[in-house]
Amino acid sequence: MPNKRRGSVTRMPTLVFDPEPTEIEELRKRRERLGLDRHDEVWEGVLHMLPPPSVQHQALVIGLGALLLAEAQAAALTLTAGVAIGADKDDYREPDLALLRRGFDPQWNHTAALVVEVVSPGDDSWKKLPFYAAHRVEEVVIVDPQERSVKWLGLADDDYRPLERSGLIELGPGELAERVDWP
Repeated sequence: MPNKRRGSVTRMPTLVFDPEPTEIEELRKRRERLGLDRHDEVWEGVLHMLPPPSVQHQALVIGLGALLLAEAQAAALTLTAGVAIGADKDDYREPDLALLRRGFDPQWNHTAALVVEVVSPGDDSWKKLPFYAAHRVEEVVIVDPQERSVKWLGLADDDYRPLERSGLIELGPGELAERVDWP
């Protein structure tokens, strides 16, 4: 029976063990055919099927990209979206934006100089920090449109600590938050 609260179905993670039912295979193929799998991630071999981002989410990501582009170029970093961070297709995350150093791979990158995660209702942005730390991502920026906040974190001793200013680009969380066109 679905988990119900006030007449609506709540978000409930589902793990399906092998053999995979035909319905799951059909769902995966349909998502691939429709391009809905573009933002899916694999966490330690477990597929995370993510819903398409909302218009507000995408507008915020594009706006953040515009704000970061000149700073990234000045630091000789490449700004990108839709890139996988991780060693292979069995364990990767896809941040909303990433700043990559020269020599990056078109799709699979073991690390990034900086990643940006925009928080969506019910998402797992904060749970990605140990993965990013293990892959030596130097800085993580978490933007929360509900709180209208920017948290800028720097990697130190295998853990992230708040930063007042980026060590990679000429920007900090307060400045970025002031420039954001919040939804």
